[in-house]
Amino acid sequence: MAKNLTRRDFLKHTGQASIAGALYLSNPGIIYGNQSKKSRVVLIRHKDVLDDNGQPRKAILADMLDEAVSTLLQESDIQKAWQQIIKPDDVVGIKTNVWHLLPTPPMLNDLLTERVQQSGVTENQIGVKDRGLLSDAIFKKASALINVRPMRTHDWSGVGSLIKNYIMFVEKPYAYHDDSCADLASIWHLPHVKGKTRLNILVMLTPLFHGVGPHHFNPKYVWQYDGLLVGMDPVAVDAMGVRILQAKRKAYFGEDRPINPPPKHIRMADERHHLGTADPAKIDLIYRGWAEDRYI
Repeated sequence: MAKNLTRRDFLKHTGQASIAGALYLSNPGIIYGNQSKKSRVVLIRHKDVLDDNGQPRKAILADMLDEAVSTLLQESDIQKAWQQIIKPDDVVGIKTNVWHLLPTPPMLNDLLTERVQQSGVTENQIGVKDRGLLSDAIFKKASALINVRPMRTHDWSGVGSLIKNYIMFVEKPYAYHDDSCADLASIWHLPHVKGKTRLNILVMLTPLFHGVGPHHFNPKYVWQYDGLLVGMDPVAVDAMGVRILQAKRKAYFGEDRPINPPPKHIRMADERHHLGTADPAKIDLIYRGWAEDRYI
């Protein structure tokens, strides 16, 4: 598919009807038109989002991002949808992930920066960073955060999740490693973080579904899923990401092989820290785009 894919072309190719699954997590600060308290999570995929070198095609990735946000907020006007998330007077920190073996795609960081600017925020009020947040001028005064990272298995916490992505907001990240990082969600209640996250994007373009040992990475356990999971509730989004990884593991190994260690921090984020919901019965999962081998 051509790189200058238009929005009409994208919608034509991804025009399969949305399928609302029975899955939930309370969305912080958002009540949808049907007054449901369920958390809405959008799974969007496109089989041509990556080129032959495994790099994202900007036009397709941009349309995936916009379609996910539009669907999430039930606003067909893309500009208005983004303006619900970001206001012109915001100072915006985009919390990315730079792990060199599977980083947040720089192109996605760039697209998010563009969308924030198009919402009226000036360039000097936007920061994109992973480490060193506590001393960064933008993140120190940020009024809004966008959380974006790839999904992967992780030796300490079971998975590298959206919840875990905020571990750089504390001075001593190692203090949160006990009990399979069970209390990572407590970071989200710290004064410099609480209530600031406007959007969570779990990158599922090429997730890592298995590994053994610290900082493990084996290309044979990475697969081209070509998707993004997007939502307001990080717990709900992470919970859906884990379900996809578990299903892939079962298909690959030919048996149920639970992630080890169990990603209990996601359940604890719900039950102990009340950050969101991990309960599938309380999540509305909405599908957009390519359906083959969706695993959920």
